[in-house]
Amino acid sequence: MQYDVIIVGGGAVGLATALQLKSGSPALKVVVIEKETVVANHQTGNNSNVIHSGIYYKPGSLKATNCIRGYHLLIDFCRQHEIPFELCGKVIVATSETELPYLKNIFDRGQQNGLANLKMLNADELRHYEPHVAGIAGIHVPQTGIVDYRVVAEKYAQVFQERGGELRLGEKVLDVQMGNDKVVVVTQKASYTGKLMVNCAGLYSDKIAKLTSSKVDVKIIPFRGEYYKLKKEKEYLVKTLIYPVPDPNFPFLGVHFTTMVGGGVECGPNAVLAFAREGYKKSTVNFSELAETLAWPGFRKVVGKYWRTGLGEMQRSYSKAAFTKALQKLMPEIREEDLIEGGAGVRAQACDRTGGLLDDFLILEDKQVINVCNAPSPAATSSLAIGETVAKWAQSRF
Repeated sequence: MQYDVIIVGGGAVGLATALQLKSGSPALKVVVIEKETVVANHQTGNNSNVIHSGIYYKPGSLKATNCIRGYHLLIDFCRQHEIPFELCGKVIVATSETELPYLKNIFDRGQQNGLANLKMLNADELRHYEPHVAGIAGIHVPQTGIVDYRVVAEKYAQVFQERGGELRLGEKVLDVQMGNDKVVVVTQKASYTGKLMVNCAGLYSDKIAKLTSSKVDVKIIPFRGEYYKLKKEKEYLVKTLIYPVPDPNFPFLGVHFTTMVGGGVECGPNAVLAFAREGYKKSTVNFSELAETLAWPGFRKVVGKYWRTGLGEMQRSYSKAAFTKALQKLMPEIREEDLIEGGAGVRAQACDRTGGLLDDFLILEDKQVINVCNAPSPAATSSLAIGETVAKWAQSRF
């Protein structure tokens, strides 16, 4: 089976890349290969469904530029295809004096990234937006929204196929064979020959990348994020989205409150090491994958650097009381009995050999392959922009 471009991975980024390729170059023969029997089954379908504004990211970084561009592309796509979404806004809340410099830094980044109508809030103004929040200062971010990314990805797939693209579900990539002027992708069902392969395999992006190049020197470390939901009678406590000031040295945003498009309020996630790349439950252990994680020199350095933070996250994973206490920092009225166990997602976080948890997207380009090696949050918001960027690189080959 001969193709111009073979895309591995049927999440938001892979499907958006496929859609942008067919939109920009309708004549290209493009196929998306996904190991699951449905699209968006992992990171895309198991996240907090927030449309991120781009306020957190370093100006000029891939995250900043792609998030802001992707934000507008996503909103336009949702409107065009009548996908429900809401631009409800959010508040970022400082609860101590030590957090105020970090809050100001976030505000400054937002302004540098071009976000209009950001507002610094004092304690009284904060309670105007979220009456039940306990904070000494905050930022109101009007651009933030909510959407169901599984629905978005399914629409990407539908439009891609309507434009002549092919989607192969239930096919796991077993090997990638690199030739002088072609690449062969082998699954358990078939072999696909193409001029270019794009790796958007998410939780397995490093493994696919290493089949194509010896230069890839990052490892995906899976972090599980666990959620609770507020009981129906307590949903009045949260009007929109409520976030803490994140730890500037840790690439996670901290437990927060998120309203959902279909109704309800999620609380979380924490961030704990998953014992399998698809370890959505504490009981799920893949000993081979866990051994790979523990053996990675960079991960051992991460443990040495963040062990205190990690212990806190583990405590919140195994103790509902500890999870509640973290939420009470933002909202003292919350009680343990107000929380119902929710779902979980797994974040594919790239870690380099020196112990760096990559803070930016990482896309590596070679002769016959483009490897998207690190695309955690805000990748879903950024998906159409990442897809546009990768599609332009791909189109330049033809």
